[in-house]
This record gives sequence, structure tokens and C-alpha cells, in this order.
Amino acid sequence: MEFDVLILGSGPGGYVAAIRASQLGLKTAIVEKENLGGVCLNWGCIPTKALIKSAQVFEYIQHASDYGITVKEASHDFGAIIKRSRDVASGMSKGVQFLMGKNKITVIQGYGKVAPGKKVVVKGEDGKEQTFSAKHIIIATGGRSRELPALKQDGKKIIGYREALSLTGQPKSMVIVGSGAIGVEFAYVYSAMGTRVTLVEYLPRIVPNEDEDISQQLERSFKKKGIAVETGAEVTHVDTSGKGCIVTYKNAKGQHTLECDVVLSAVGVTPNIENIGLEAVGIKTEKGIIATDDYYATNVPGYYAIGDVTKGQALAHVASAEGITCVEKIAGHHPEAIDYNNIPGCTYCSPEIASVGYTEKKAKEAGFEIKVGKFPFSASGKASAAGVKDGFVKVIYDAKYGELLGAHMIGANVTEMIAEIVTARKLETTGHEILKAIHPHPTMSEAVMEATAAAYGEVIHL
Repeated sequence: MEFDVLILGSGPGGYVAAIRASQLGLKTAIVEKENLGGVCLNWGCIPTKALIKSAQVFEYIQHASDYGITVKEASHDFGAIIKRSRDVASGMSKGVQFLMGKNKITVIQGYGKVAPGKKVVVKGEDGKEQTFSAKHIIIATGGRSRELPALKQDGKKIIGYREALSLTGQPKSMVIVGSGAIGVEFAYVYSAMGTRVTLVEYLPRIVPNEDEDISQQLERSFKKKGIAVETGAEVTHVDTSGKGCIVTYKNAKGQHTLECDVVLSAVGVTPNIENIGLEAVGIKTEKGIIATDDYYATNVPGYYAIGDVTKGQALAHVASAEGITCVEKIAGHHPEAIDYNNIPGCTYCSPEIASVGYTEKKAKEAGFEIKVGKFPFSASGKASAAGVKDGFVKVIYDAKYGELLGAHMIGANVTEMIAEIVTARKLETTGHEILKAIHPHPTMSEAVMEATAAAYGEVIHL
């Protein structure tokens, strides 16, 4: 069977690329070894957000008296929470299956490998192999939970994100190693449900890729929730020989141990580039990722790569954008190359984190003279009314031209608010224009206008 476009992997990069290719009139197929939607939909973005929502509802109930409401004997059913999360993921996967049919995309189930001559060999569950040809082959095989030598996952006592989404019983205590998005989201979920959580981070601060002010605020918020935080700490060994785990870590003060039921390894993601035929085709890799040009073509004509296996941020929306850009270029269109400095990052712990563009430190390092404005949600009428006063909005402008260099937010619903900044930066909006764009009152989004006003010495409500 021959196709115009054949895509290896059906995550948010692969399935979006397939739909766009079909829309452009290209005969399209997609190869998937597990469930349609990939890790994001089945074991990442979607099911974690379902767990987070359950945790938030439970947390609201526990604090109902703050809102003048009495709730007696509230409890949670851990198994039912996990089941809801899995059901949400399953429903979304079926939705992708529907979209494949609607767009007349051929779905090939099995483990695929690229082969020379613009071919893909797919091994089915029955062990039989089939070979498919395509004018253009896109590798979108995603990533998996990264393993450290001292944290070899056994799926029971030392687990990754998959097991954290499908535990049969709630652990009484958990050590989470790594404080990126995966680590802090699970820290919030399990802590909110009553697990004693310790978050261990190798670097000097949690969520280390965020602006320093964000890291400090999240640590304060987490400690208020009872989450223990250990930064500048390296896990050197985990003893799983007993009933639970004994975690050994070292920091500037020496060596320490922690006892817990389960250790969650959340130290990042590794691209899936092994055993997919790259060497046989001669596709070039650099530092564990596939090398591509700005439109995702590899060094071998007819082969492309998008998503977590390439140099961009390992985020679902990045993979989707790359997939669309890639197939539009294949179809002969003239898409604009993606600006990786205008990619929003969102973390869905509580309080939420959202950011885009330069941090204050990186803006200074880039040589900008900057204006920085900050507006705390404690001064927001909407945040006070909603009972979510933790956090702030921080904006960074170029002092010379008023360019919006970056924004960093922590608080309730900020993952919904960041799109304003992304759009404003895309349109090259200045600080003056943000300041004079009337924001509705009372809303959390007013904080963007107020933070901008603070940067220019015109803030009203501080």
C-alpha cells in the first residue's frame, strides 16, 4: 500500500499532522502500537488533568466552611478517582478514532520502523510484518519516562507517571523525585488526597525552568499545603527490599534518608528514537534527538520528525504545531517557521503556573534594558471573592521599545490567561497597548493590565 504521507505515532503531533495532511488532499496513514492519542491523551495531559480536577473538588469540599457551607464527613474513593481519570482518557482516545475515520485516514495497528526507500515496516500483534510505502514519512514517536541509574523503575515501588495514574491503592507516603511539571502536578494530586508527599529536586529550586519568583511562590504555596520540599538534593539510592522504600539523598548538609511507601520518578522525558530504523535509513541524530531543519525535514529526503524526538519543547501543543507546519510545507504551502520563544508553558498543580517568553534573568542576560511589573492576586477583587489569593502576574517589557518580552503567572486559572500574552507577543503588542486595552472587572485577567501598569508606574490597585 502506498500513501502520500505516513506517520509513525498517533500522539498530539502525529494525529494532528495526519488530519491536516488529509485536509490538504494527501492520502494519509498513521501507525500506532498502542492506543490512538499517544502518551499525552492516554497517560499524560488528559488523565492527569482529570485527577487534578478530582483533587481540586476534594480540596474545595474540605474548605467548604471558608465559603459559609457546611459539609459533614466528606471522603474520597481513590479507586473511583483513578477510574474516572482512565474513563476520560478512554473517551478522548475514541474521539481521535472518530476523527481518523471522519478524515479518511488509514490506521495501521502495530510497531512501526522506518526503512530505506521511503518505507515503513509494521509488526502486528500476531508477529506478522507488513511493508507500506509513502512519498513522505513523518516520525512522531514521542517520549517516555526518563530513568536515572539510582532510580530504576520496577513499576511497583519505584514508579513512573503511568503507574502513578493507575495505582490500585493510595499510598500513605510518597517521595517524588523531580519538580518539573510532572512532579509538581502529582505532588499536588496525592497531597490533596491525603498522601504525605516529599518533593526532592536536584537543582536549587523547584520548577527550575520557570522565573525565580514563580519557584519561590510555588514552594511557599506547597509548604502551606503540607508538601515537604527538598531542593539541592540528589537521590543516590533507593532500598526497596523491605515493605516500603528507604530513599537516600545528599545535599549541602550531608546524607539523609526518607521512608515512604512509593517513589515516583519524575525526572523528565526521554525521546523514543531507539529501534525505529533510524540507523538503517541513515537519519542523523544529535544529542539523543533527531536533527531537522526549520520545517522538520531530516537529512534523508522524504523523512521528517516532529514532537518530543526533536529539539523543540516536549509539549503537546508544540508537537501539534510542528505537525501542521510540517505537512503544510510538504503540501507546497509556505508556512511560517515556529517561534520557539513564544511557546506557552503550563503546569496544572494548584496554584497553576503559566509562562511564555523571557524570564527576568534571561532578558537581562540577552542584553535588554527592562521594565518589570508585578501584580499579586491578593489585590484582585475576583481572586478574593473566589478565595484564591495565592500568586501573581509578572510581566517583562523592553524599556526602549515597549516590546512584551515575557510573562510569568502563578495562581488560579492562569493557564487560561496566558493565551492573551502569547497572542499579544505574536502581534508585537507593546506595553502601552496592553495597558490601554480595557480588561473586564472583576476578573483574574485584570492582573495582566495591572502588572503592566505597575511596570510603567501607573498601577491603580496597589
